[in-house]
Amino acid sequence: MNTSHTPYYAPRTAAAVIIANMIGTGVFTSLGFQLLDIQSGFPLLMLWVLGGVAALCGAASYAELGAALPRSGGEYNFLGRIYHPAAGFISGWVSALIGFAAPTAAVAIVFSKYFTAAMPWDFTSDTAFQKALAVAVVLVATIIHGRNRSDSARFQTIFTAMKVLLVIGFCAAGLLLTQDTTTMVFRPQSGDWGVMTSGAFAVSLIYVSYAYTGWNAATYICGEMENPQSDLPKVLLFGTGLVMLLYVLLNFVFLRVAPIEAMLGKEEVGYIAAGYIFGETGARVIAVMLSILLISTVSAMVLAGPRALQSVGEDFQAFRWLGKTNADGVPRNAIYFQSFVALIFIVTSSFKFIVVFAGAMLALNSLLAVIGVFVLRWKEPDLPRPYKTWGYPIVPLIYIGLTAFTLIFVVKISPSKAAFAAAIILSGALFYWVSEKANR
Repeated sequence: MNTSHTPYYAPRTAAAVIIANMIGTGVFTSLGFQLLDIQSGFPLLMLWVLGGVAALCGAASYAELGAALPRSGGEYNFLGRIYHPAAGFISGWVSALIGFAAPTAAVAIVFSKYFTAAMPWDFTSDTAFQKALAVAVVLVATIIHGRNRSDSARFQTIFTAMKVLLVIGFCAAGLLLTQDTTTMVFRPQSGDWGVMTSGAFAVSLIYVSYAYTGWNAATYICGEMENPQSDLPKVLLFGTGLVMLLYVLLNFVFLRVAPIEAMLGKEEVGYIAAGYIFGETGARVIAVMLSILLISTVSAMVLAGPRALQSVGEDFQAFRWLGKTNADGVPRNAIYFQSFVALIFIVTSSFKFIVVFAGAMLALNSLLAVIGVFVLRWKEPDLPRPYKTWGYPIVPLIYIGLTAFTLIFVVKISPSKAAFAAAIILSGALFYWVSEKANR
């Protein structure tokens, strides 16, 4: 086994974690669902612009929290310090069961769909084979990130660089090689304002907000960065801003090259668009490339998420096994546990359920954290803040407003998923009570 030791994750690795977490299933699957209700170019692009603005506002707010409270664990660290240890514990519980394990499963499922679509044999209807592929990619990432930081950082950085280059190359090909474009109009049209204030637009924002989740991923490893108080704000804003630009460009290309009818209700819109750019044979090659692209997303979630579980294990006696690390400081038990939960999701859940449910739970976590910027300034005004949120209080309020708007519609259109989310939160509260009793 490679025993080389990297004492800290470099800023480039932290940025790679953000970019890889964000550019995953959402941007390559969401458009098909959005087209079911919205078929006008300007509102469709505005979905991705608004989602990016919200993510940037959230990143600016998290930059202040992460610089002031530089411990790994993300919302577990923030909510436990700002509100109450119970809030932090429940957040860590949600991260373990939903925040990272469920999206990891969703990405692995889409990886298998893209990969099988590119194979010369027809495995597109073989769900057992697809699930086996999804399980395999999670296991590979788990083994690599469970070894040491050196291998982990190298793997994440290389695959994320490949991802960014592939996305840029795909967009360039869509803009330069396609002669016959669709009739989609992207400038504002009459009726667009009505679309953008409709329930359908709000529902589509759910998918967009899921696609943008991951902008906060670097806060889960900030305790393992050498200078988090100076580097974290730069990493959060750079990573989120770059992804926003790529998302808007990608969706513009999808809508420009592929007709609505071909993508309507489909998950593999990237593969469909590739067919119109490169032809059937070229689309198979691109599908393989897109599936490889998704490996970095699985990898980033396996890397970041377990740090919240590690913090829970360090603070609560009943879960101390999650806080244990190997000789290189890697929380191997936490990584194995999160991946185990992800495998359960792969075997038992559908992609669409994971997207809506996990997206809503992650949004709730981040909403409480951004509200915490105001609470922490009130409770601890003298706390050193190496970075303060630009545009405060408007910037965090924009994030709070957009996220709350999305969550209200999740509850409205899917009360059963809201009830399930409430059950997860209550189970976390119960486990907190048991853990506190064990600590005493």
